[in-house]
Amino acid sequence: MREPLLRLSGLEPFVLTRDIPFVNVGERTNVTGSARFRKLITNRDYAAALDVARDQVENGAQIIDINMDEGLIDSKQAMVDFLNLVAAEPDIARVPVMIDSSKWEVIEAGLQCVQGKPVVNSISLKEGEEAFRHHAGLCLAYGAAVVVMAFDETGQADSFQRKTEICARAYRILTEEVGFPPEDIIFDPNIFAVATGIEEHDNYGVDFIEATRWIRQNLPHCHVSGGVSNLSFSFRGNEPVREAMHAVFLYHAIKAGMDMGIVNAGQLAVYDQIDPDLREACEDVVLNRAPANGGNPTENLLEIAERFKGDKKEEKKRDLKWREWPVEKRLEHALVNGITEFVEEDTEAARQAAEKPLDVIEGPLMAGMNVVGDLFGAGKMFLPQVVKSARVMKQAVGVLLPYMEAEKDGRRETAGRVLMATVKGDVHDIGKNIVGVVLACNNYEIIDLGVMVPPQKILAEAKERKVDIIGLSGLITPSLDEMVHMAAELEREGFDVPLLIGGATTSKVHTAVKISPRYQRSQAVYVTDASRAVGVVSALLSKTQKQPYVDGIRAEYAEVAERHERAERAKQRLPLAAARANAMQIDWTGYSVPEPRFTGARVVNDWDLAEIARFIDWTPFFQTWELKGVYPRILEDATYGEAARNLFADAQAMLKQIIEGNWFGPRAVVGFWPANRQGDDIRLFRDPGRSETLATLHTLRQQSSKRRDSPNLALADFVAPAGVDDWVGGFVVTAGAEEVAISERFEKAGDDYSSIMVKALADRFAEAMAEMLHQRVRREFWGYAKDETFAPQELIGEPYRGIRPAPGYPAQPDHTEKRTLFSLLDAAANAGVELTESMAMMPGSSVSGLYIGHPDAYYFGVAKVERDQVADYAARKGMTFEEAERWLAPILNYRPGDSAAIAAE
Repeated sequence: MREPLLRLSGLEPFVLTRDIPFVNVGERTNVTGSARFRKLITNRDYAAALDVARDQVENGAQIIDINMDEGLIDSKQAMVDFLNLVAAEPDIARVPVMIDSSKWEVIEAGLQCVQGKPVVNSISLKEGEEAFRHHAGLCLAYGAAVVVMAFDETGQADSFQRKTEICARAYRILTEEVGFPPEDIIFDPNIFAVATGIEEHDNYGVDFIEATRWIRQNLPHCHVSGGVSNLSFSFRGNEPVREAMHAVFLYHAIKAGMDMGIVNAGQLAVYDQIDPDLREACEDVVLNRAPANGGNPTENLLEIAERFKGDKKEEKKRDLKWREWPVEKRLEHALVNGITEFVEEDTEAARQAAEKPLDVIEGPLMAGMNVVGDLFGAGKMFLPQVVKSARVMKQAVGVLLPYMEAEKDGRRETAGRVLMATVKGDVHDIGKNIVGVVLACNNYEIIDLGVMVPPQKILAEAKERKVDIIGLSGLITPSLDEMVHMAAELEREGFDVPLLIGGATTSKVHTAVKISPRYQRSQAVYVTDASRAVGVVSALLSKTQKQPYVDGIRAEYAEVAERHERAERAKQRLPLAAARANAMQIDWTGYSVPEPRFTGARVVNDWDLAEIARFIDWTPFFQTWELKGVYPRILEDATYGEAARNLFADAQAMLKQIIEGNWFGPRAVVGFWPANRQGDDIRLFRDPGRSETLATLHTLRQQSSKRRDSPNLALADFVAPAGVDDWVGGFVVTAGAEEVAISERFEKAGDDYSSIMVKALADRFAEAMAEMLHQRVRREFWGYAKDETFAPQELIGEPYRGIRPAPGYPAQPDHTEKRTLFSLLDAAANAGVELTESMAMMPGSSVSGLYIGHPDAYYFGVAKVERDQVADYAARKGMTFEEAERWLAPILNYRPGDSAAIAAE
């Protein structure tokens, strides 16, 4: 019996044996964790993004974590594009991939194109057991291992008891109900930030370590992982301290059984080489133990951390010269440094100098908190320091409150009522809680609705409690969409209270572009961090400051939105001349390709239905029936398995009838012509001497701005220029027109199931014919790969030389190119396939395309094009500009306008 070990693979296998104490999962290919990688992906600089992945592998990452969850990019498309590019880089693709997303559609898109056996990060019980079983079953069908987060329906596990209870429950469901191999289960019991200044967070490190120990002892064969960088978030900006904290944490967590972690493989300190004082301080924090010299572990680490910030090596000495400053500056200094020693004295001095106690709060205290906000935003202060600043503020307000109450006849009023919630579907709330602490310390009443709060509850509570401000928090990318929806609901319900937006994935750009326009009755404001919240809330609730502040925000956001739009346009496209100058440069010197066995069109009629059936790719067949999974694994899927098996049995029964009864009459025509590139066109010739043009195939060129060595491609680039012998082929295949009559017969008999089945199988036959014919072209008709030995099922991954691009698809989005191809092949007469006025092929179970044989040829997408290429393309094809716009409408990067104006332009 095979030992139950985690077995993954990229191009190379990876087996997690007992000889491997810890698996480094590279974290820098994650847009939520790496600002540089996010910028590269946003700018579509995939060449540089691949270098990030390559560096991770070279620095020791045994798995690379790839996450594209960013509110302003198409996460699904970015995941697919990047994984496809990774697949072409053997030095990266040799290691397994961790497909990381909070959106299931992104995960599944990644699963459908990744090589080898990946890891899915993540699934959880957050949405209940049914969704958990469904996602787990699909992961099993795709053959992926899974990271299971310690979430459930009530939220994120933050204690030892909650972590172990949720993981035990998930383990039981996976192993006993879904049939998941326990060795393919990786639990993430949630690494949270420690040393935040909030007492409830102090034991987070211990809870994780002890939960890890329990999981490894009680849940056989599973593994434990976690996002290590979360631990040190309080010390962002101080990398030496963060690295030390990570090393200390891993030292203890690995001993407890943690065998995997998402880390920056190139930035891990060596435990024994950490400065002894720093190491001891980190251990005190991670293990939540009292320092040897007494005191608070967090404050002790904060003090020691100053020695390691940047190039600063000397300890900070007590300096009381600031006590000679004016009282306003003394209060600011106390707030920034969290000094409570003199706060009562200085606050009283400021009160005596002010006209009324409130002036002290709105004056020097708020000015000090704004400085704190600026420093925190610049990474020069950490979360625990901000909480300490809030403590100073609270003490100062405490000094002033009796005087303020006396002025109000003893009535105490809050500065305002703030409703806060982590939006539906999101369970992260540390940042929200810190904001609540800071605001509460400044005399604001906080109504915290918790996590995973549906919009209906937020709206109802806001109305009932008559709140002054609503604050929305979220960490995962879907929260961004939920915030947009929430803004629209506030507008629809007639609310006019300000809306605060915060959380790790939020941004000023997203707020300005997506959220603010949905809420015109009031204003949505992006709050960068907790320390800024006080200043923002104060301005929004001030009778004198509110309108100027809102006007300023609106003007700023309008500029941000316009700048974003300009940036998108700037990303837009190169002028056609520049794109052509960056065409793919193939060295054609010495290039030689065999001459096809024939030129012109030839009918292929030696089809055997049973042989075609061997080439069927069954995965799309199941997708036609909305059963998601990869064949043959889908047949054993926990969710779809039984239905898939029954469907497949019915398909095999009908397939047998089709073959034995010759239900279909497959037909095909294939042709080859001498060809050369001419600019962005491909000229086909009547004769081998290439003296007379037969036809011209027009191609479109990518106009997106490329970086480094990435060319702006057109299909013509893969065809040899004049003077070098080359050929281009074309084909049309069809399963036959018979499917229509057979399907109608079933339908008239009331058998819709069989009617759909026969159409689905006809489509599979046509696609299988295209694959089978392409193999014959490579081996026999053209013969440039005579020794190719791929089996039918191996062809699904397209491991062979050459491509068969089709008009209407990404590399040539213009469907009208089918007219030229069909004319060359006389497809109507030779294959019985015709084109409708919209360029659809009839019968529907038909496939057409070109054959290009150069070994460097590959599939790509033209994407958006500009007016200059549309005009050029129209002239080359003999179309009017308006006609070209019509056929290229899906890929236009502009709004079609008046052709006369365009001509003048």
